[in-house]
Amino acid sequence: MLKGKTAVITGSGRGIGKAIARRLAGLGANIVINDIPSSPDADNTAKEIAAEFGVGTLVIKGDVRSADDVQNLIDGALAEFGTIDVFVNNAGITRDGLMLRMTEDDWDMVLDINLKGAFHCIKAVSRPMMKQKSGSIINMASIVGVMGNPGQANYVASKAGLIGLTKTTAKEFAKKGIRCNAVAPGFIKSDMTDKLSDKVKEQYLSSIPLERFGSVDDIADVVAFLASDMSKYVTGQVINVDGGLVM
Repeated sequence: MLKGKTAVITGSGRGIGKAIARRLAGLGANIVINDIPSSPDADNTAKEIAAEFGVGTLVIKGDVRSADDVQNLIDGALAEFGTIDVFVNNAGITRDGLMLRMTEDDWDMVLDINLKGAFHCIKAVSRPMMKQKSGSIINMASIVGVMGNPGQANYVASKAGLIGLTKTTAKEFAKKGIRCNAVAPGFIKSDMTDKLSDKVKEQYLSSIPLERFGSVDDIADVVAFLASDMSKYVTGQVINVDGGLVM
């Protein structure tokens, strides 16, 4: 389905980003793993994917807050594989806290990585995609960007902004053959959810119609759909992957 194509996934050393990289590799795509320079996981993830799926892999570390690092990511991917057909803006962080206690540094860091980082990436990758007259950009939003969440003003603002950026990108580049969509995960099983008490887990689960937390593979499957020609008439959309939490 993606054989011979190239996918770049930011923040893909582990977690959701790694699951996406594995899923797209399983469909035949060459994979560019991107993570921060201090990440110990990126190289191991690339080796694992190459060994298991037999696709081309490349690791390019860098900080999405830096326009120069992002351009280096794009240039490196093009030099190795010739095209960038899929770009997933997955890099993101949280710095949670009630608004009255939130520091300006915590606000700035989350917005810079989650939102400005995506802006840098979209701006840089759109140029080669326009030359190709094709491409799929997928932004990792969140259901909290749709519904809000106490204690996450910075994270919510970044994800709500990313949804708006997705729609504007889709409108600006549709005539160039570039699609842009967002995936909005709900409660996904992770190290963070594993640390929650049984009582808190029950409270969360009671609000989810499907009565379970999502998995990283649930997210990767939707990204695979948006990356492929199966979604060739889909752009500017936000797909909630949340077990029905937000309807």
